[in-house]
Amino acid sequence: MVLGALAMGHGVRGQQEAPHYRDQGGPRALWNIPDGPELPASPPARIEIPGIKVKAKVIRVGQNEDRTVQVPPFARSGDAGWYEHGPAPGSRGPAVLLGHYDDLDGEAVFFRLHKLKPGARVTVVRQDHEKAVFQVDAVEQVPKWEFPRSRVYGEVRYAGLRLVTCGGSYDKSDHSYRDNVIVYAHLIK
Repeated sequence: MVLGALAMGHGVRGQQEAPHYRDQGGPRALWNIPDGPELPASPPARIEIPGIKVKAKVIRVGQNEDRTVQVPPFARSGDAGWYEHGPAPGSRGPAVLLGHYDDLDGEAVFFRLHKLKPGARVTVVRQDHEKAVFQVDAVEQVPKWEFPRSRVYGEVRYAGLRLVTCGGSYDKSDHSYRDNVIVYAHLIK
């Protein structure tokens, strides 16, 4: 459960507003994804998204005491976090990677995540040295209080990938961005 757990930004550069993403197909793009290929389970080691200049280590994250999903510590804002209680990237089901939008020093790992477009490629290098290549299906920005848990964590019949970060305006009193940006993708090889 992520509800409110993704306070992943400190609002650098004068608490500027994180970019908004206009829906480019949204959830409708998720309805007809074929079962497609799958890989045996293996934890992720790195994520590469050439279109937005991401090359980052992936660390394991779990749950906080309140059962919300952990995010990588701010000291590791250049790394993505794999939610280890879900499928591994490339295995059947929705693998979830979370990352910060920014930190006190500036851009973090998923600063440009909102710029991904359907059709873009995301590669996850796994610990078994296999490369799981995903194609982006949709990107959406939603208020944190309306986080689509079932779309992100719910069962799917294909090998899926969900990338999650912050977006929208910055709430100074809460020290958090008001929205989440979510990228949905499926394994193509």
